Amino acid sequence: MPNNHHKSYKTDVLIVGSGMVGSCLAIALSGVGFKVILVDQVDPLVQAGNEFDGRASAIAATPQKMLEEIGIWQYLKHKFMPIKDIRVADGGSSLFLHYSHEDVLCEALGFMVENRHFRQACMAKIATNKNTTFVAPCKIQHLSRVAGGVNAVLTNGSQVEAGLVVGADGRGSKIREIAGIKCTTRSYPQTAIVLTVDHALSHNKVAHEHFLPSGPFAILPLRGKQGRTNRSSIVWTEKSEVAKIILNLPQADFTNEFKRRFGEHLGDSTFVGPRWAYPLSLQYVETRISERLALIGDAAYGIHPIAGQGLNLGLRDVAALAEVLTDAKRLGFDIGSVTFLEKYQKWRRFDSSVMLATTDGLNRLFSNDIHPIKLARDLGLAAINKLDPVKKVFMQHAMGSTGNLPRLLKGEPL
Repeated sequence: MPNNHHKSYKTDVLIVGSGMVGSCLAIALSGVGFKVILVDQVDPLVQAGNEFDGRASAIAATPQKMLEEIGIWQYLKHKFMPIKDIRVADGGSSLFLHYSHEDVLCEALGFMVENRHFRQACMAKIATNKNTTFVAPCKIQHLSRVAGGVNAVLTNGSQVEAGLVVGADGRGSKIREIAGIKCTTRSYPQTAIVLTVDHALSHNKVAHEHFLPSGPFAILPLRGKQGRTNRSSIVWTEKSEVAKIILNLPQADFTNEFKRRFGEHLGDSTFVGPRWAYPLSLQYVETRISERLALIGDAAYGIHPIAGQGLNLGLRDVAALAEVLTDAKRLGFDIGSVTFLEKYQKWRRFDSSVMLATTDGLNRLFSNDIHPIKLARDLGLAAINKLDPVKKVFMQHAMGSTGNLPRLLKGEPL
């Protein structure tokens, strides 16, 4: 676990960022014999704190197979909530699109997990592996890449020699900045309000996505106290100028605004934990690799939360990069070689580009109240709902089960 003494480390891979994506990569690589140094500016004891903060993530069915294979899922037993069905509706329209796990013969379309439980599971797994050294809290002070490897100086005075550095340090990635990789960012005129509610009636493991003129309003099933099905995570997208006003309302007025959108199908509701506000933006890099350097997760791109796929894209990065590095090592090649890293880039380029374009397009299509467009949307949703083969294709994409999958995403060992 954390080690803050001034030391010199020699390792295979230096991972900067111990969030959910960075930690999963460390676990996957260390499990097949890589020596890993994991650096983060946040104390892991804080990251793995047990205080409920209301934030949760959707994990698609395919990335879940990887979490099971690398030994994280066993720590999440009795802490996740399966998503059995997804219901998509356009505002108050009676036309809708309904996805069911029975249509694709699987246990669940995905799973909702509180972020604190995911982080705790990662920390518990890392603690069992001698191949990973956690150095935190500290930052990268200096990083140089040479023909033979990567040399890093940390703010605690330690030095690290590695064959490869991986930036898993989020949208404002310091590693991306050090590498001089160009990142294009476009802000949406929207803010996501994230909160959790308990409600009187069971959600029955159904996720709801309501498309409103200001943006999507998602109700995602969480596991409540004693495993009850009466808690949901809310991702409420609102126009930024309106969101500021709503967030500053007195509690009673805020509650009224929320209930107008939440509806009555789950009965009376009460807020649990704090609420969060995130300005939304789209971003992508011109390249996710450089000499002895790779970017994963939010350090490489950021998408609109309209389909809940942000974490899943990061986990798919983990599966692809772990496989490329493992194969390179077994063949006796240099894991920092651009030749091998390019395989990772090519593998992930199409999937992430399609998801970025899809979420951006969906948000543009649904975040308006223009009557002819709304009518076309509603008819489109109803048509897809009647066309089982088309609906199944959409479901498989959402579950992450299409394309050339890395071994871990198929539930196979590296």
